[in-house]
Amino acid sequence: MRKRIFRDNGFKGWLYLLPAILFLGVFLVYPLIDVWIYSFEEGYNSAAQTYYGIGPYNYSYVLHDPYFLQAVKNTFVLVVITVPLSTGIALLISLGLNSIGTLKGLFQTIYFLPYVTNTLAIGLVFMILFKKTAYSDGMINLLIHWFGGNSVDFIEGPYWAKMFVLCVYTIWVVMPFKILILTSALASVNQEYYNAARVDGTSSFRIFIRITLPMISPMIFYLVITGFIGAFKAYSDVVALFGTNLNAAGMNTMVGYIYDMLYGDSGGYPSYASASAILLFVIVLTVTCINLLISKRKIHYY
Repeated sequence: MRKRIFRDNGFKGWLYLLPAILFLGVFLVYPLIDVWIYSFEEGYNSAAQTYYGIGPYNYSYVLHDPYFLQAVKNTFVLVVITVPLSTGIALLISLGLNSIGTLKGLFQTIYFLPYVTNTLAIGLVFMILFKKTAYSDGMINLLIHWFGGNSVDFIEGPYWAKMFVLCVYTIWVVMPFKILILTSALASVNQEYYNAARVDGTSSFRIFIRITLPMISPMIFYLVITGFIGAFKAYSDVVALFGTNLNAAGMNTMVGYIYDMLYGDSGGYPSYASASAILLFVIVLTVTCINLLISKRKIHYY
């Protein structure tokens, strides 16, 4: 009787999961397998649905393409700079918000507003702030002049200036979500830990290191992982700042390179796009696995 009930429950469980399994299979597993196959088809013609061979040539071409190497460099610079900085700044702001008694909800709403604003709209605002025109050098250059500096073309100028704008923009866009998550995490910490530490005369810095950080470490780890994945997928933000011809601007990303190989000025090469997509998948998977290994030693789950 019990075995029959167990079988019935197991069948119902799989029946409930069937829609999700079908959805993931059609829109996730099948496309991944299809892209993997395309990446090995040499000389693939999308119109005739033909190719002349199977091999690793597509990967060799992509790995030797200077545009792809530039996109990889830009993506890694963006990831390395923006993920730690945005998480750290968000943590500091969350600590400040958590210590505020009055108007706490108002400040949380203000900090969260950029998250619900269209990223392209924010990108256009940033472009206006930093871009030099025939009539003005832009508000940022105006501030630089006030402090006695020389104007800089942040949109069409040197590489470091364009990367600076992109990093500032990315940090600005992702911080609201991180502030919301970290503020909630800080509010969920049991106050008894803090009360016991204060009774023992523990300093605020030691309380933060020994109590606060370990208690919210799962949320920090979650934000770091999602931050890495989000930064590796950056594309629309860069387009909003530097236009659609990112290769000419030297600011293309790995996702932008994949799009260009499919639909952009270099379009019509789905095999190259598939190879670069698989390489991006491997990089993101590797970084995620490394973070998971680190989390086993550094993250505390209670």
